[in-house]
Amino acid sequence: MSSKSSTAPILIAVFAIAMGSGIDALVKAIAPNAGLHHLLAWRFLFGGLIALAVFRAQKRSVPSWSSIRFHTMRGLIQLACAFTFFFALIHLPLAVATIIGFTAALMVPFVARVLLGERVTRLALIATLIGFVGAVLAVMGRPQGGEASELWVLGTVSCFLAAFLYAFGLVLLRIRATHEDATTIAMFTNVVPAIALLPITFGLFGSPDWNDIPLFLMFGVLGFVTWYLMTLAYARAPAQRLAPLEYSALIWSGLFGSVFFQEYPGWQTWVGALVIIAACLIVAFEDRFATREETGQPVSDLPE
Repeated sequence: MSSKSSTAPILIAVFAIAMGSGIDALVKAIAPNAGLHHLLAWRFLFGGLIALAVFRAQKRSVPSWSSIRFHTMRGLIQLACAFTFFFALIHLPLAVATIIGFTAALMVPFVARVLLGERVTRLALIATLIGFVGAVLAVMGRPQGGEASELWVLGTVSCFLAAFLYAFGLVLLRIRATHEDATTIAMFTNVVPAIALLPITFGLFGSPDWNDIPLFLMFGVLGFVTWYLMTLAYARAPAQRLAPLEYSALIWSGLFGSVFFQEYPGWQTWVGALVIIAACLIVAFEDRFATREETGQPVSDLPE
């Protein structure tokens, strides 16, 4: 494989992650005045229309009723995840919200244990405990600049809940990953929340500022483009090569938070971030730490 072909997926993934962090910054800037409920309703409406158009253009087959029921449940979980995370973005520094979001990777093994019966190893348990210690430390690092929200604690709880819902959705996605393609999954992920939020879209809970509609459209487009770019990157490179790049979101969120919101997290936040990232990498590459006895090789071959 040429260096160019191996580098391209990495650049695509980094760009997509930066774009996702930019979306988070826009949510933090716009949602307080525009209304979180309006932002969600119109963002998913536009995202749903785009995803549905792509679904139809690719002439995907109509999903079965069992698939529709399953993805309807997953779509509602996705909506709850978006609401709780966007709420957290409003009340927490961008870097802190991003760091807490990393804990979703630590929750996946335990959710998989409940839903799929997968075994939780001792190493995963230890890494999870270490990771949550890091999360507590990160939350303690109040920003040195900007205005701290009065709902800091509620925002923190909401962010951890969003991380859990994201982990829950990932495990559900694994259940159907062999049955549906990425286009079908993306369609449901956007269309189901859009339908659930139609009462808000139709103005039953107040009307949005129509000057915000172009911004909502931009959210829908950027959200779909981010998903598409990440899908493209993972289709061209091994997941283990790209997964660690997810943590570059901390760099972007720290940069955006400092430049646009005068948020300068304390040292506890950065130390906590390093602890969480280390714990997540241990879980992600756990197989690399397995003893040779576990992999069928003699223990005597282990280095002293």
